[in-house]
Amino acid sequence: MTRLFGTDGVRGVANELLTADLALRLSQSAAVVLGGEGRGDGRRPVGVVARDPRVSGEFLSAAVQAGLASTGVDVFDAGVLPTPAAAFLVGDIDADFGVMISASHNPAADNGIKFLGAGGHKLDDALEDAIEAQMGVDAPAPVGADVGRVQRFADAEDRYVVHLLASLGGISLQGVKVVLDCAHGAASGCSPEAFAAAGAEVIVIGADPDGLNINAGYGSTHLQNLQQAVLAHGADLGVAHDGDADRCLAVDHCGDVIDGDQIMGVLARGLKEAGGLVDDTLVVTVMSNLGLKLGLAEAGISVVETAVGDRYVLEGMRAGGYSLGGEQSGHLIFADYATTGDGVLTGLQLAARVAATGKSLKELAGEAMTRLPQVLLNVKGVDRARAKTHGPVQDAVAAAQQRLGEHGRVLLRPSGTEPVVRVMVEAAHPEIAEAECQTLADIVKEELTL
Repeated sequence: MTRLFGTDGVRGVANELLTADLALRLSQSAAVVLGGEGRGDGRRPVGVVARDPRVSGEFLSAAVQAGLASTGVDVFDAGVLPTPAAAFLVGDIDADFGVMISASHNPAADNGIKFLGAGGHKLDDALEDAIEAQMGVDAPAPVGADVGRVQRFADAEDRYVVHLLASLGGISLQGVKVVLDCAHGAASGCSPEAFAAAGAEVIVIGADPDGLNINAGYGSTHLQNLQQAVLAHGADLGVAHDGDADRCLAVDHCGDVIDGDQIMGVLARGLKEAGGLVDDTLVVTVMSNLGLKLGLAEAGISVVETAVGDRYVLEGMRAGGYSLGGEQSGHLIFADYATTGDGVLTGLQLAARVAATGKSLKELAGEAMTRLPQVLLNVKGVDRARAKTHGPVQDAVAAAQQRLGEHGRVLLRPSGTEPVVRVMVEAAHPEIAEAECQTLADIVKEELTL
């Protein structure tokens, strides 16, 4: 039987896979697993529910809240807010758990349900499996005074914005002009509010959600409008969120894209200078560009690598007690302020670095790293299971790595979400990267064809 939970909650086309009935049953099961026996003093368990502005979020949120309340959970409805805001609020009011309804950067027809444990942390696989197993058991059905209550979380956005501003440590963004692209998503209200309150001159695009236009031509997966707006307004930088604002990519004053690796490089250096980078170490995934590792080494910063996925970054951070980690895609986690990637927090920290140093984002990114040319090919129709163990393939990988030396890198991994083997090569010159990547892809195709 296929596992219901994917890499980031339960996700699918709303009203097709993700129905109101499924949302209700999932929330009832989560109430049992995450709510336990209540607060220990006779009070009912407490849950926070938030969503992005997709039109389907309205009926899914109603179903989730109904499921929780009918199982004896008091619900705080936070309305439309980013995923990291939901995570923060769970910890801020000491709730037992939270529910975020969003499909992140996916199209509007999709949606998802993600559960957050106490403190706002993502669930591990065992808890997700327990929720799924509980769906086969009749849910509790309290009556009378024991049913849960639903109330509007009236100051949810205010609490989150105050928290974001506190992370700046008194640094003002006065004199910094920033363009914000909110992807017509969950940050359309709180991101402009936070940047303006921090003192920045703010130009906003992609902040008119209608329930159907989320991620449509705007946001971190569509940066052209942001690039044009930064140039048109003569801004110092641009910041792009995705639909649920758990990630951030940027654009410098010349209109050039600054990716997650470059952002991590800039902010890791800043934290090290301030004495806030624990053990002078940054946690990244294996997909981060080798140029980041080389640039950080020059600054005396070490790198810990994890598997791809922000949950693995967080696991690596918690295991070593590290303060900063993230992904090339723009998911950055600041352990002092968040339990998950936070695109608004990241954007504020990046703008604060520009303000504090008096340097342009372009200059800061150039100091942080020189991105090596990277080529990625997906090989279809092959046996993913043998990609890491088949002798001739591994011999070819080793030979390519030897040819590239310390200024190049080879990564071959079976995809966890698609029926492909990914071949990635970085080298000092693009033509070398392309040639080595194609050679390896051909060998994978020949050796592992189904």
